[in-house]
Amino acid sequence: MMDDRSSKLILVPILAVLFVMIGYQYICPAGSNSYLEDDSPPKLSSKFNFTERDLDRHVEFNIKGDDVIVFLHIQKTGGTTFGRHLVRNIRLEQPCDCKPGQKKCTCHRPGKEESWLFSRFSTGWSCGLHADWTELTNCVPVIMDKKEARRNKRNFYYITMLRDPVSRYLSEWKHVQRGATWKTALHMCDGRSPTQDELPTCYSGDDWSGVTLTEFMNCPSNLANNRQVRMLADLSLVGCYNLSSMNESQRDHILLSSAMSNLKNMAFYGLTEFQRKTQYLFERTFSLRFIAAFTQINSTRAANVDLSENVRKRIEELNFLDMQLYEYAKDLFLQRFQFTRQREHQEVRLKRREEKRWLREQRDQTMSHILTGFSF
Repeated sequence: MMDDRSSKLILVPILAVLFVMIGYQYICPAGSNSYLEDDSPPKLSSKFNFTERDLDRHVEFNIKGDDVIVFLHIQKTGGTTFGRHLVRNIRLEQPCDCKPGQKKCTCHRPGKEESWLFSRFSTGWSCGLHADWTELTNCVPVIMDKKEARRNKRNFYYITMLRDPVSRYLSEWKHVQRGATWKTALHMCDGRSPTQDELPTCYSGDDWSGVTLTEFMNCPSNLANNRQVRMLADLSLVGCYNLSSMNESQRDHILLSSAMSNLKNMAFYGLTEFQRKTQYLFERTFSLRFIAAFTQINSTRAANVDLSENVRKRIEELNFLDMQLYEYAKDLFLQRFQFTRQREHQEVRLKRREEKRWLREQRDQTMSHILTGFSF
């Protein structure tokens, strides 16, 4: 018969194993994403034939090396909010230095006076106000070389935000109606800005404040029309802003195809209508984590505009390229989210299997010690 001391020696490892098992099962669940709206997204069908390479957007972003995130900021897509997240809400070894009262933050690599982020809130409008894909891809490498002494070969990771075209269009109208302009935008393409004939202004005077929606829609040179496609396409392919270089149908086809291709090949893009999913995919793409969860805001000025069916249809017609781009972008975005979540679930299951295997081994070893103790 064992004495009390022997019984305690046997009981201790048994309790230890039980404690470890409980801890793993209940205290440390793997892969928690409590800010997501849905834990297991339903299987989504796709209209487009996306490959696994299209869906898997993880990049080995080296913030200490020569990698740079370039934010292409399309007007009225929630880009200001997302841009602030990039400089104020990412958990970094060396956070961006954002001083009160200053619009720009200093976002340096750890231990270096080099910027890892090219955006409105870090480097300012260095390539022009709301520079598009055509401008940024030509301008960013040059600007980075001028700002920094070293001319290393950098990896540029382009990101952007998109929005439902009708909501975005209405938001831009409301913005312009209040007196906002983008007159200082350069619209550089093939080394020059467009002429007045190529890009006529929609208003006389300093701004277009007080413009009605009908007036806004009736200006044929209004850059609000199909803005997202124009901002994402390679405009050099269609002769920039020279509309006489090819027929309208050919031009539209090239612009849409280019915008879709550039968007698909970007390191990341988010959708204004899916803030939490946008946060999740950005975090998984760059292996960076935000401090606070993104907030979904649907009560915008655009949402409060009461539209007749005819006016809505007219806006969709004016933005028919953006409508097609957004359908494509939303499909790809949700497919990427589903793909990433499924992969994460697989990794969690694999981790749990490994944990169970480890627990079995610990249990077997403990029982072996106990049996050895009994035979002793």
